[in-house]
Amino acid sequence: MTLKPLSNQQALQDEIALGNHHAFATIYYHYYDNIYAYAFYLVKSDVIAEEIVQEAFLRFWIKGKAVSTMINVESFLVTIVRNRSIDILRKVKSEQKFDKERLSEWNEGHNDTEEQVMLNEGKKILQEAIDNLPAQQRLVYQLCHQQNMKYDDAARALNLSPETVKSYMKLALKSLRKFIKSNSDYLAIAVILKLF
Repeated sequence: MTLKPLSNQQALQDEIALGNHHAFATIYYHYYDNIYAYAFYLVKSDVIAEEIVQEAFLRFWIKGKAVSTMINVESFLVTIVRNRSIDILRKVKSEQKFDKERLSEWNEGHNDTEEQVMLNEGKKILQEAIDNLPAQQRLVYQLCHQQNMKYDDAARALNLSPETVKSYMKLALKSLRKFIKSNSDYLAIAVILKLF
């Protein structure tokens, strides 16, 4: 659903062109939900959708003076989200094909001992990633992901708002994926993802 521009949209865009952060925040919060919903619809991942949306708004901000003459802000953001989503989906598809071929080769000659070693290594890397999380993120991850607690229940247990718990969970998953990607090869990643 396309949003109506804000009543003072042009004035806000003029202010953003001059570097006004408050004007940018107003535009950001006005369009965020719609842009995020569109990104999530395309990529089916809240973490990736969030990253795409942040990139779209960053590109909007660095337009600088050009923001003032922009006719349709939402259309600009939607175009970036669509293009980045397509790029990411193509990359994922390519990586999945590569992983499938590697796993197929591995499966042809593996035995139970090799599989157990790989699984143990995957658990070790995942645990190391969890241990490296900031305390609050680690607690939220352990409660919500490892103990299958709902956000509302975890929020009550930690005396936090459900939104804060959700935010910590997003940050935790992002950190875990980054750590795992930089500390293991494709085969280990495939095993770790089964452990997630």
